[in-house]
Amino acid sequence: MTDEINILGWFLVGVIGLAILQRRLHNEIQTVLFLITKRIDLALAIFSILFLPGVLLHELSHYFMARLLKVPVGRLSIIPQPLPDGRLRLGYVETASTDFLRDALIGAAPLITGSLFVAYAGLVHLNFAAIWEQLALGQISSLLPAFSQVSNQPDFWIWFYIIFVVSSTMFPSATDRRAWSPILLTLGLFVALLLISGAGPWLWTNLGSGLLSIVHILSLIYILSAFVHLIILPPLWLLRVSLERTFRLKVV
Repeated sequence: MTDEINILGWFLVGVIGLAILQRRLHNEIQTVLFLITKRIDLALAIFSILFLPGVLLHELSHYFMARLLKVPVGRLSIIPQPLPDGRLRLGYVETASTDFLRDALIGAAPLITGSLFVAYAGLVHLNFAAIWEQLALGQISSLLPAFSQVSNQPDFWIWFYIIFVVSSTMFPSATDRRAWSPILLTLGLFVALLLISGAGPWLWTNLGSGLLSIVHILSLIYILSAFVHLIILPPLWLLRVSLERTFRLKVV
């Protein structure tokens, strides 16, 4: 049971950590670009170009999942648009409204393709498994030496950049998640009925190991994605503070 708790704990750390670091890093990047350019429109344009590979994969994932599920598709855009609430929409795909299952799959498509890409690029091209081993063993002091060794891989910074922009844009938006609630509720009720009926031990014996393997893989993906963000955040924060002091500006 201890191993199961550890796997679930790493999964939660990865998901929550990535969500927090992604938002913070986006804010820092936009602020730095604004301090350098002194123009909001130019800063947002550069920000959009910087994340273009991730946005393109995100929107194409929606598009091809909709086509695969025989859902009519309208316009596809990767042109950034400011929203009334102050957020920036980097792209969108227009799809017809359908049943909640297909809507949920279309909404989850960027997370699926993004996770697969991060796993492939991080483990195959950059050998991030060495960093994961140090994390799993709790050897925090060994992380920087492990990262230094990994950074000697061929084309490291190209793959590092692509992993960063893909992992930073793969989370579904609020619109993408609108059909998830019925599915999660239905699944929760189904599992609750199985547990009440006494099928819990059978369910765990036959499906538990497979589910834990999936959660373990997802934990690895999200922890590595969060680690990439964590590497970038401190120097970017220092750059933002230095620019604010240099120009005597405070961006809120």
